Amino acid sequence: MTLEIRLHGRGGQGGVTCAKILAAIYARLGKSVQTFGDYAGERSGAPVRAYTRVSDEPISNRNKVYHPDHLLILDPTLLSDDVVSGLAPGGLLLMNTPEPPSAFTERFGGFKVATVDATSIARKHGIGTRSVVIVNTTIAGAYCKIVGLPYDALEFAYRDLHLHGNLPAAREAFDAVLVADTPTGQAARSASTAPPTEAASFKHGTPVMPLTEHKQSAPTGLKTGSWRTQLPRYVEHFAPCNAFCPAGNDVVTFVQTLMNEGEEAAAKVLGRTQPLASVCGRVCPAPCMVGCSRANYDGAVNIRALERWIGDRAPLVQKKELPPKEQRRIAIIGSGPAGLSAAYDLARGGHKVTIYEGEKELGGVLRTGIPTYRLPREVLDREIDAIMALGVEAHTGVFLDRDSILALGGQYDAVILAAGFGRPAKLDVPGVTLDGVEDGTRFLHRVNMDGGEAVSGHVVVLGGGNTAMDCARSALRSGANRVTVAYRRTRSEMPAILEEIEESEHEGVVFRFQRAPTAVHGNGRVNALELAEVEMGPPDESGRRRPVVSNRTALMECDHVLLALGQSADKGLLPADATITDGRVHRDGQPTNIYVSGDYATSEGTVAHAIGDGRRAAGRALASLGEEVKLFVRPNKVQAVPLESIRLEYFAPRPAAVERHEPVPTRIKTFNETNHGIPDPREAERCFSCGHCTRCDTCLVYCPEGIIDRVVARDGGGYDIDLEYCKGCGICVAECPRGAMEMFPQ
Repeated sequence: MTLEIRLHGRGGQGGVTCAKILAAIYARLGKSVQTFGDYAGERSGAPVRAYTRVSDEPISNRNKVYHPDHLLILDPTLLSDDVVSGLAPGGLLLMNTPEPPSAFTERFGGFKVATVDATSIARKHGIGTRSVVIVNTTIAGAYCKIVGLPYDALEFAYRDLHLHGNLPAAREAFDAVLVADTPTGQAARSASTAPPTEAASFKHGTPVMPLTEHKQSAPTGLKTGSWRTQLPRYVEHFAPCNAFCPAGNDVVTFVQTLMNEGEEAAAKVLGRTQPLASVCGRVCPAPCMVGCSRANYDGAVNIRALERWIGDRAPLVQKKELPPKEQRRIAIIGSGPAGLSAAYDLARGGHKVTIYEGEKELGGVLRTGIPTYRLPREVLDREIDAIMALGVEAHTGVFLDRDSILALGGQYDAVILAAGFGRPAKLDVPGVTLDGVEDGTRFLHRVNMDGGEAVSGHVVVLGGGNTAMDCARSALRSGANRVTVAYRRTRSEMPAILEEIEESEHEGVVFRFQRAPTAVHGNGRVNALELAEVEMGPPDESGRRRPVVSNRTALMECDHVLLALGQSADKGLLPADATITDGRVHRDGQPTNIYVSGDYATSEGTVAHAIGDGRRAAGRALASLGEEVKLFVRPNKVQAVPLESIRLEYFAPRPAAVERHEPVPTRIKTFNETNHGIPDPREAERCFSCGHCTRCDTCLVYCPEGIIDRVVARDGGGYDIDLEYCKGCGICVAECPRGAMEMFPQ
């Protein structure tokens, strides 16, 4: 007896290889085998057939398999009466489909029906490409289970054919295949394959145009039929810059809008989420640039500089057109980035907002903690004034205590506590109370709010964050002869913005890494700092290596020590019995109308995080009051379109724009702005526009069928695909430079 197997698949799915796998398995069992394919020059997606014969005797039959005992369908879209034609009654019909066998027993009841979702299994194991999933090795595993072939024979065959990497998928299919053995009904009727009785008649009298008049290719006239397994479509994936922005800004859109439509149009995009573009364009650590797909290619797009360009040239603050159903009265405690962001969102929606600020001027840490050489006061004032122009009121000059905050809860519909960091970290070493040892935030407050005071001699700054860099650079501008920053970890582990570290070095600040203070020496006033060498141990809870202080110490003479060791929120602003759940204050297990936001809530310490959390707090407050709001949820970095989806070869290397800086000898003498930004917005042209279509025509050019058309009338432009003629080859998806297309099952 000879066993005959026929396989139906599509080009690219590996049908011919599947036939070879089955032949190899039977050969391993000592059988005589024959296998070959039936195809010519079909491209990916075209129907393909393959055949395998198995016998105890040498095989001399060279014909195709017309009456198979076993029929394997690698693609469910091929399933038709024509395909099952000739299958012996009671023969095996194995199909790649997520449907159970019971879905086919009525139609194919005369056969032994089996199903397995080979496509999902192969996709899960990464077999194939984005556009074409290869299911051959998976189907072979299911086949072995149904016909009782030993699994070890399958393993040997895969190793002989160098397919051992696909064994896990074959094993999963071996275990997952389902069988409905009901060969009792009528087999599907064989379809006629006779040629048509009449040939298409030629139309006489049709004029023949001159060659020069043929300006457009004639359509093929051949619709897809059974060729297609998948179809392309345009999608909008999450760009990495968007995914990395904790403020929730639509980065890729505002950059593309700046490039195509200019500053005012880009400002409208930014203004949906961002009232402080000029501020963030100067002081944000720019996590969006960390996520930029161009970062490891030729340098990240300077998104921060582009945001500054927009904020400095076009108004961002915009009022929503529709007023709320009911105006709410909201109090905000603190006017830092979180408080200002919450006020912006609420006032823009028509609500009554009152800000309470302890300092005499609004701005919070933006005013008290960031020096003017980084953030000029006229820039900060301009953006705060725009927010206040929405109708926001402010009470300044009075710091509120716990009782005052609770009292506000009875006067307003909601209270948002955005008080920022209030408690600097302490240094517990001998001599820390000597004159000349000072908290860095208090030093910066004097510099920024009171005009500062002159320092002299050698200033040592302890810490490695942005506050430490601000202290070091401000000390230079305040008269220090030299400044040293001592940090207990390595340079690569410093949390400060990289550009701030580099600018500090350019200005002459000296860094001593892996040094920890153990004592302060002096007679009434500091004259030396004792520093111990630090060894880096295993990672701690933050993921950074744990510093281990050694007993090897040395004295460093100095005249002033600034402590920039971190800060924490002042929890004394809330009752001792208060708990916080999802940003809302609870007492005795009951929710109050007080919400926390920004650094006070999260301790994340960046302007971008605070802006995003201010939006979230505003939404939570309104939602609790019965308003229908879409709560801001911080983007998930994992959802970003992967770098592998970007065709880097389409983009010529182009270095990032260089920001202009004041010369070092000039800038360290004043607190005038140091960084003057980029000279023009052409940096936006470097954006890959990851996951977003830019109408680059690549899909149109590469489509082998010529069935993709640009649609000019559509708002913003776009493309239409004539799906009736699409072969599902996936070339357009594979060639898309930005990962803005995908294939989906037909």
